[in-house]
Amino acid sequence: MSNYGRLKDDSNTQDPPPYSDKDSHENPEPTKPLIRPEPHRMGWPSNPVPSQYHHYGAVGAGSHQVPILQPPQATVIIRGPPANEPDYLAYSICTMLCCCLPLGIAALVYSMQTREANLNGDVIAAKRNSRMARILANTALGVGCVFIVVYIVIMAIMYTNAKNHPPHN
Repeated sequence: MSNYGRLKDDSNTQDPPPYSDKDSHENPEPTKPLIRPEPHRMGWPSNPVPSQYHHYGAVGAGSHQVPILQPPQATVIIRGPPANEPDYLAYSICTMLCCCLPLGIAALVYSMQTREANLNGDVIAAKRNSRMARILANTALGVGCVFIVVYIVIMAIMYTNAKNHPPHN
């Protein structure tokens, strides 16, 4: 026997509620609930049987109601306390001007980002950018020092060669 046949023969199942033309759905009251309580069954006034069916209004009922409009809410952004990570701005500018221009520019960019993250209270970004600015400024200083040492060595070699071998006239 199919499930439908068993459900049809089962006396515990309930039929859906009948459609009623008595309820007017043109002008429903806004305070009237859409779900109506199940009426008490005869002989069971103190202990009603809960229904598995709920009575809803007809399709489209209440569609004439105007939506509730609310004014736009203001968004408040609260910044955390400013971070205190070093930004190495002066160090970055010095390495940019005196040592290695490309690495000094990169260090300057990270220094500015560190300063901005400090003002916004973003401690994680401030630490990351501060560390990167320090690394780039130190690298620029190291590259600049290497270039200066190489320049001095080349000039010393050229001076000793010029002194030991005078030009022929």
